[in-house]
Amino acid sequence: MILSDDDILARLEAGDLVVDPIDDLDMQIQPASIDLRLGEEFLEFQRTNISCIHPNRESEVSEYVTETTVPEGEEFILHPGDFVLGTTKERVEIPPDLLATVEGRSSLGRLAVVIHATAGIVDPGYHGQITLELSNLGTAPVALTPGMRVSQLVFTELTRPAGRPYGVERGSKYQNQKGPQASRIGADPEFASESTAPDEGGGDVESAERRDGDTDE
Repeated sequence: MILSDDDILARLEAGDLVVDPIDDLDMQIQPASIDLRLGEEFLEFQRTNISCIHPNRESEVSEYVTETTVPEGEEFILHPGDFVLGTTKERVEIPPDLLATVEGRSSLGRLAVVIHATAGIVDPGYHGQITLELSNLGTAPVALTPGMRVSQLVFTELTRPAGRPYGVERGSKYQNQKGPQASRIGADPEFASESTAPDEGGGDVESAERRDGDTDE
């Protein structure tokens, strides 16, 4: 069952579903979703610094990702063909009996801007801001302004609460993330036995990083 506007408001009031801050309930609550706004931080991918990205080498993140902060009221220009990681302004807490889905706003889609590539699911139990995978599929640059409504969150009620919700207990990589976070796929079990290049001072990728809203583990 997808939650209606009244359902969303009731869950927010009860406190088990958290979306914060909400500045204007009337504007942000839609018939069956809630609008989320664009945050100020972006991670941009540099194509000239490396020959390729190795998913299992998190130490390389600082070599191909740079962080940009754009204050509210100013513009981030998303050029044709660009892919950047952004973040929602809001922090969410999803209870164990709900699954959230990140969707783009139709008005931005009509400008050829998409807000997620594959990471459209926010798992039961997830806490944190949501990383947005922003792409411009059009032929003209588009100005994005932090604070603008950029995505929608749709909530589906599970038949029963998740037995093992997203979180620290199951080693979830993006729990409590703040700002956009780069991929941590290198922490996946299938890479654990691989021989990877030594870390030459890549440092804590969390400070340079994303979805999550990518809430896959």
